[in-house]
Amino acid sequence: MNLPNRLTVMRIIMIPVIILIAIFPYSQFGIEIPLLQFGFVTLSAVNIVMLVLFCVASFTDFLDGYLARKNNLVTTFGKFADPIADKLLVTTMYILFAAQGTIPVVPVLIMVARDTIVDGIRMIASSSGVVMAAGYLGKLKTVVQMLSIITILLNNLPFELYRLPVSDFLLWFAAFTSLASGISYFNQMKEYIFESK
Repeated sequence: MNLPNRLTVMRIIMIPVIILIAIFPYSQFGIEIPLLQFGFVTLSAVNIVMLVLFCVASFTDFLDGYLARKNNLVTTFGKFADPIADKLLVTTMYILFAAQGTIPVVPVLIMVARDTIVDGIRMIASSSGVVMAAGYLGKLKTVVQMLSIITILLNNLPFELYRLPVSDFLLWFAAFTSLASGISYFNQMKEYIFESK
């Protein structure tokens, strides 16, 4: 297994670690979570650890693709596992936030539904011998999602100190760009979706 693929596998392995850190019953084991105070905003050490892991995992997403293209190490496994690792990471974070009541569930449902539909469209495209390249909206969606997750983990710091709901804006903007990119993919592929054989 080459280095880019090992980075992809490492990203997948980090996901259950993040889940465990998020849902571990610290109080039942007598573990007191350190809290950091920034003005009137409290930030848990758990969030900081999750933030570090998420940033490392996100960086491996960039790094594995870069190394694979630069060193001509693109493999079938990488093409299969890399997008799955990305979606697992982002979707897991949003589901954790929704389960904890940190964010509303509706934007999460929009993003999960979009990913499911686009995956179906990709399967149809593949069966027709068509490769669906990531479009501008799809790339924008990914960037906004990552920024959204970071601001949520930081409890909207530093913007919360100025009463600016940036994390809320980024969450809904991520849902909007996700929906818009899904519609764009659908429009690109509708002739294959509705074709008769």
